Amino acid sequence: MDASPGLIADHHQRARGELRLAFKRRGDASVLDVLRQDGCLKARFPRPDLGDWADAVTLNSAGGIAGGDVLETCVTVGAGAAATVAAQAAERVYRALPGAAARVSTTLRVAAGAALEWLPQETILFDRCALRRTVDIDLAEDARFLGVESLVFGRTAMGEEVETARLHDRIGLRRGGRLVLHDAIRLDGPVARLLDRAAIGGGARAVATLIQVAPVLPLEALREALAGFEAGASVVEGVLVARIVAPTGAMLRDAVVTGLNILRGGRTLPRVWLC
Repeated sequence: MDASPGLIADHHQRARGELRLAFKRRGDASVLDVLRQDGCLKARFPRPDLGDWADAVTLNSAGGIAGGDVLETCVTVGAGAAATVAAQAAERVYRALPGAAARVSTTLRVAAGAALEWLPQETILFDRCALRRTVDIDLAEDARFLGVESLVFGRTAMGEEVETARLHDRIGLRRGGRLVLHDAIRLDGPVARLLDRAAIGGGARAVATLIQVAPVLPLEALREALAGFEAGASVVEGVLVARIVAPTGAMLRDAVVTGLNILRGGRTLPRVWLC
């Protein structure tokens, strides 16, 4: 084979994905209003359960995220509507070339009297990955919201360890146009050593954040349910925030499911969470 320079690609294939979902109220039901899916990001709509909530399941047909990928998701819930958006499976962020970070951005907008549940499954980070991720949440003053974001640093059951990585992760929440939550994580370099430090992870290899905005926040019930896990919860500016850390992804998932069952009032989780 002639391996002359002209036959060798000078760039790497990157995944691009854009997903835009909007829901509206129609009579007694919440229905799909807008669907735009481009590139590797898709949405599917399972048959809704009884009730007035719309359901959507997102998926990444690229099979994971690599350095240089760009994924953008926007979900809008119109006045009076209610929607649950879950992910088909855990997302995987693979090793990146130097300087080639993946960018994942999510925008969630919830109008007056509306409700959104944002329930992606875990994001699993592999050694030497590079990820910049942002989640921007914009709520009307009386909107309701429940969200979860989980990070797993390597699959411990497979003997994996994330020795080094670059992670910039930010969640911002505005209510009535006012910033009420800015939560940022930055880990760059020897991640395993950083997570072993007591003030950072205390040896944990998985972490999750639960956020809820609602007229009634079950803080004490959540604290009681999470008492057997490494977790803490508080309410500030009308926003309930819980942080969970665990030594493995499986233990983190047990805690997250326990917390979601409390925050969802006992409603069954989407089927993709139960597979």
